[in-house]
Amino acid sequence: MQHHPALDAVLLFDRPRGAAAFVDFLRRVRAERPDLTLDLQRHLKSGIVSWVSGAGVRWASIAATAARATGSSTPIRSLPCRASARSCGSSSALRSGLGWTTFRSRFGLRLTEAEERRVDDLLGGLADPVCRRLRRGQWESKRWFIDRTAAVADALAARGVGVVLVGGKPDAAFAVAVTERAHAPVRDLTGKITLRDLIGIFRRSRAAFGPDPAHAYRRGGRHAGRLSVGATKPGAIGPCVTRKGDCRRAPCSPCYVRRCPIGRLCMESIGVEAVVAKLVATLG
Repeated sequence: MQHHPALDAVLLFDRPRGAAAFVDFLRRVRAERPDLTLDLQRHLKSGIVSWVSGAGVRWASIAATAARATGSSTPIRSLPCRASARSCGSSSALRSGLGWTTFRSRFGLRLTEAEERRVDDLLGGLADPVCRRLRRGQWESKRWFIDRTAAVADALAARGVGVVLVGGKPDAAFAVAVTERAHAPVRDLTGKITLRDLIGIFRRSRAAFGPDPAHAYRRGGRHAGRLSVGATKPGAIGPCVTRKGDCRRAPCSPCYVRRCPIGRLCMESIGVEAVVAKLVATLG
């Protein structure tokens, strides 16, 4: 959110510092003395932050829960958001709640000139790539497979499309294995980029695929080609998802468990051909 044209200030919570950092963060929030807070997180922590702000008007996704959690007498207006909805759904609910029925959401994320040059260097030699977002550090049930990811990269390379792997340090081993298994060159940026870099990378990408990728893939306020590969319920990811991987329905699908007790049947049923076909259709 740094350098965002719609923001006057950004207050950062230094999570690694723990409770001490949270107390410092609350002091800074209180010092701002806002007139209005928008709490889209539906977490106890965000409710506390909203309460400490001292705002005269507070909007919350689950107003009753927020009021009980903080013991606040300040009126809290409820956002009509489904409990399973993610940030995209909360944003839509916010627009409806405020009566902005004709207003279209725009992220407005921008990079500085120096950041744009850095992204150009990171993607040097790749024109309109396809991003494969990795979340191996997340739940095992959401992981697709090394050999199939490599096969998709080879199939796209045969069509003149480069593939970029993005993710955090926990994803590095998976990414290395993919680059070693693939016959075509794959650009591995896992653990080497920041969230700011991702803004430029996704903006330059023709498509992206990975587990539950909707919240990450935006191109200047427009929907990019996205393919969600996994068993998670599409409606819970938010309205941004337009395509999802073919998934053989298991009795427990969609699931929300870290480890699959039936051998990741849904992930096993997602074939390389299906993923490539949908990506090719997205690329046009």
